[in-house]
Amino acid sequence: SCSRAKDVTMPAKLPVNFFSTSSPVIDLFRGQLDYADHLRQDSEIVLYFFYAPWCGQSIAAREEIEHVASRLSDQVLFVAVNCWWNQGKCRKQKHFFYFPVIHLYHRSFGPIEYKGPMSAVYIEKFVRRVMTPLLYISSRSKLLDFLSNYEPGVLGYFEFNASPQPPGYLTFFTSALHSLKKDYLGTIRFGVITDRRVAEEISLVHSGSVYLHRHVNTSLIYPNDILNYTAENICKWAVENREMLIRWLRPHGGKSLLLNNELKKGPALLIFIPYNPLAEIHPLLNEITKVALEYHNCNKSQAAETDLQHLGDTDTPAFDSSVPDAHMKLPETFSITKYPCCNTVVLPQWHSISRTHNVCELCINQTLGVKPNKVHVPHCNFLEIEAALDSFYLQEQTFFQVISNTIECSNFLSFYSPFSYYTACCRTVNRHFLSFISSEKTIFQTPKVTFSSHGKKDNTQHSIPHIEDRNCFIPDHITGTNITGLSCRTNKTLNLYLLDSNLFWIYAERLGASRSTHLKEFAAIVDLKEEVHYVLDENQSLVGSTLETFIKNFSALYSPLKRHLVDDPSFRFHDQHVITEVTTSTFHDTVFLSEKNVLLIYYAQWCGFCASLNHIFIQLARLLPRDNFTVARIDITRNDLPWEFMTDHLPTILFFPHQRKEQSVKFPEDFSVNLPNLLKFILHHSSLSSSEACTKECLHKETVLQQGHISHLEREIQKLRSEISALHQAHEQLEAQLSEARSEERRLQQQKHTLEKQHRSLQLHSDQLQATYDRKNQELLEMAEKLQQLADASENLLKENTLLRILVAAREGKLQSKDESQESLQSEQILSEDNDVSGSAATAPLEEKRIDIDTVETEHTSGNRTE
Repeated sequence: SCSRAKDVTMPAKLPVNFFSTSSPVIDLFRGQLDYADHLRQDSEIVLYFFYAPWCGQSIAAREEIEHVASRLSDQVLFVAVNCWWNQGKCRKQKHFFYFPVIHLYHRSFGPIEYKGPMSAVYIEKFVRRVMTPLLYISSRSKLLDFLSNYEPGVLGYFEFNASPQPPGYLTFFTSALHSLKKDYLGTIRFGVITDRRVAEEISLVHSGSVYLHRHVNTSLIYPNDILNYTAENICKWAVENREMLIRWLRPHGGKSLLLNNELKKGPALLIFIPYNPLAEIHPLLNEITKVALEYHNCNKSQAAETDLQHLGDTDTPAFDSSVPDAHMKLPETFSITKYPCCNTVVLPQWHSISRTHNVCELCINQTLGVKPNKVHVPHCNFLEIEAALDSFYLQEQTFFQVISNTIECSNFLSFYSPFSYYTACCRTVNRHFLSFISSEKTIFQTPKVTFSSHGKKDNTQHSIPHIEDRNCFIPDHITGTNITGLSCRTNKTLNLYLLDSNLFWIYAERLGASRSTHLKEFAAIVDLKEEVHYVLDENQSLVGSTLETFIKNFSALYSPLKRHLVDDPSFRFHDQHVITEVTTSTFHDTVFLSEKNVLLIYYAQWCGFCASLNHIFIQLARLLPRDNFTVARIDITRNDLPWEFMTDHLPTILFFPHQRKEQSVKFPEDFSVNLPNLLKFILHHSSLSSSEACTKECLHKETVLQQGHISHLEREIQKLRSEISALHQAHEQLEAQLSEARSEERRLQQQKHTLEKQHRSLQLHSDQLQATYDRKNQELLEMAEKLQQLADASENLLKENTLLRILVAAREGKLQSKDESQESLQSEQILSEDNDVSGSAATAPLEEKRIDIDTVETEHTSGNRTE
């Protein structure tokens, strides 16, 4: 039988250093996971970078990790582990589906996996949040900064008068780490208040209380009586009840449904801004946050108003900031943004030829004095406005002949409530300004603000007509009521999303952003249900006011926004191409405005059947005269088309006849797409209508046209015949080559049979040699066994010989002692010959007995030696 050949595999090469030896990152390139765990025991913060040496993403992230390590190596231990080498413990214990993988440990808590962008600034930001998961709020200003942030905030109040830490603090600290573990974006910020007075600002009075801040909805306090005070419960409670006004989108670059799932929720406003996570301030992000708060502030939440006011402190004020104490001079009552309702009143001058007007902003508010109960005015009603206007009309002479470049304000007490008053601020403007309401100039921008006294009078006795207009002449960014609560007053509610243009600008380009722009700021509204999207004009700066206008225009019942159509600017075709590539921007010029008959083909890059028909369309374009016909195609995946030209079937072929483009005809789907059918379809629909009377001139033109078609077709047929003959010659040459190849194949087959016979004979000889080898091996084993027996017998004989030598030596010693005893007895006998005869008689038997004993021992020894 033929034995199966063994598989030959090359062992893996030994791994080498992935990081340089001078890098602050400890590189365990042999996958020593046990040593990595040993290093983690001595460090408070540890970052594990699991990589595969061949992985492109790991190689790209290596430089980013080294950059972060160079900045934080004195506080964080950076360990890189090769988790691909098959002999390493990391490969045996870890089973990752992608590389690289970043895990962080905070003491014994972890792992906290980082899934964000592999960029140094994002990684460093995340590491710093793991290092300090809690922000310490020590003053009221820091509290306002914390609460006005767009991210949800959780605050805990702990009195640090116990040792080592107050009860519940470690649990709250761990809950912050749990939040980072659940959401790598870190959308929930955790803070700690240690001052009782600061905690009382948010109604926290007991140490260990936890507060969840929400801008629009009511803020919550952790229910200790319902839920156990554990880190997991606090984190879960915060995640379930958080308020997301703006959400960051960070696609990881792979295949996912992230954008699809978010866009299916409804219309989305995608805002691309250059974002640096390590920057201390983000002015543009603050403006966007302010717009989001205004947009979602449906109930006019006091918390949202406070956050808006705090965010507005960093913005450009309504009055000129060149006045050093402008805000200090304005009383609390002039904060127009706090008023629940304002009305604009225009006062023309007393004579008709005057070119000036006094424009006043009349607002309703509450007094700040002592009052029995807190008065809430959630909405303005008609009675309040009417009362305010009545009070203003009684005092209108105050501002009648004010011709000044300053804003003059006065307060009027209400006649119906002692706790309400009205504020009126007026300024003189030119008449032509009133006809240009949409002007970007603000009427209340002035370098100086003065306040009139309540008793100011004037002697003018003329009657003044009153003009009230709900459309404020004050810009919306001053009144602060531009889009307040608009999300609840429209059926087209927007979801707001942020994307970092430094990382995801390719998405902005796909939506219509310019590729040549240097300032990567872009905004677009995508409505997946309506299959449209709108783009904010890139000539306008991306600020809060433009975003508000953009949102208002989209929310309008009849939106003035123009749908944006995307084409692919990469297509640039020259005249020598027989098929014209059409884009969104060239669609109308090529199809509708062309003076030719147009055959338009809809296709897609993923459509394999469309690609298989390309040669037919090329032949058709060559057959048709280019002076009268245009064959064009459009990629529907790269271009947006008007809805009336959309299609669900690919390829779709439309024919637009000359001078009758509105009578476009679709190629029947039940007909096969081939050259004859396409020619019949085109010629049939390009002929003149039978209802029209054809004159002699028309017949002549038609005859000339048909003769031109016939001559053109004859030339093309001749070309096809020459191509067919060339193909026949090529076919004959190919047949000859095939015959040679077949003969070569037969020769190779014979060689194969010969080699197989030689292989069988060699295999038989190999089997014989193997049998001989086995027999010789068996004989050698038998001889080795016999030699082992002889060696054992020789060893036994050596042992017996040694024993015999010992016995002989003992016997010689005994014989020598016997001779000595006999000599001593003989001398004693000679000396005692005269002694008693009975004594000698008694001695004789004793000696005989000894001799017998010696004789027996000698015989026994001889017997043993013989054996």
